[in-house]
Amino acid sequence: MTLTPLIKKFTNTQELIEYVASLAHTPKHALTAERLLTGGRKAAQARLTGLDAVAYGRTRNHLDGQVTRLSPYIRHGIVTLNEVRNLALDSGAPRKQIEKFIQELGWRDFWQQIYDTDPDCLWVDIEAYKTGFQPQDYADTLPDDIAHGQTGIACLDQFIETLLGTGYLHNHARMYLAAYVVHWRRVKWQAGASWFLHHLTDADPASNNLSWQWVASTFSNKPYFFNLENVAKFSGPDIITEPKLNLPLASSYEAWVKKLFPYMDAT
Repeated sequence: MTLTPLIKKFTNTQELIEYVASLAHTPKHALTAERLLTGGRKAAQARLTGLDAVAYGRTRNHLDGQVTRLSPYIRHGIVTLNEVRNLALDSGAPRKQIEKFIQELGWRDFWQQIYDTDPDCLWVDIEAYKTGFQPQDYADTLPDDIAHGQTGIACLDQFIETLLGTGYLHNHARMYLAAYVVHWRRVKWQAGASWFLHHLTDADPASNNLSWQWVASTFSNKPYFFNLENVAKFSGPDIITEPKLNLPLASSYEAWVKKLFPYMDAT
């Protein structure tokens, strides 16, 4: 069997997109220039050069905040957690101002340590749900409207479009989608975790799956949920948060507790 050598040089981005689509048997429209992340050590070093751990700590919860976008390079072993941490510590910034950044690196290491200790825990409930529902109350498969970004909830459909089109999503938006999947639609977290792993360029099984379990409450002491007011608070101007276009999210936290978890107090 003769193998055809891969083409490595292209005259423009569109030519590269079409070639990658042909190799992956993927429709051309499913790939965008934004999705073609530049890999390699040189690109990672450019990201490291722009690292601002202080700004990260101050703005990380905002969807237009100054996040590092280092996760794909960490995930694929191009840079290490120690390297990123030491760069932040050596920056000369006051330790208190970079504390949150260091903590987030610590969480990533924590997820990995759990995975290394017990790989099987990634796909099973580590603890019972704290939602008032049993595992059998959750659907096994992701609904098509979620998978294709057609929920009719403007902000969530924007997040899904970003996920599918770029292979990246801000962590806060990931939490919003995970909570919607598990608590609003009552779908097992495993289905959502698998969906993310299929699309994310930085898809790390430990960070991804254990974060989904944290949202679901099978690896935390309570479920994570949100409301439209929270999305509006942390979203930039590009995210549609008008109530009339996001009605299924437009309630108070108190109302959502009663709607989403009516049996929680009984558990």
